[in-house]
Amino acid sequence: MAWFVLVVAGLCEPIWVIALGRVDSLTRFGPIAVFLTFLVISLGGLSWALRDLPTGVAYAVWVAIGAVATVAISVALGEEHLTVMKVVFLMVIIGGVAGLKAVS
Repeated sequence: MAWFVLVVAGLCEPIWVIALGRVDSLTRFGPIAVFLTFLVISLGGLSWALRDLPTGVAYAVWVAIGAVATVAISVALGEEHLTVMKVVFLMVIIGGVAGLKAVS
């Protein structure tokens, strides 16, 4: 269950990161609400997963899921271009996370 919660928390990370990028000032409630909601869900899930998983591995997995998902969402929204080298290095991140999961 801890791994499932960690994956969900990692998938919530890019949502709050992208919302944070859309907060122009404290006058726009929508992006602020999305940012705060998903920040709490993401960090709360990470915190919950850390009760059962090794800290270093859990944090690395959480960050990797968030990083890869953030790039994927940014590409899908047309805010970022995907290059061959980006794909290669994203695959390195995914391979590293899979390796950490395999040895944990």
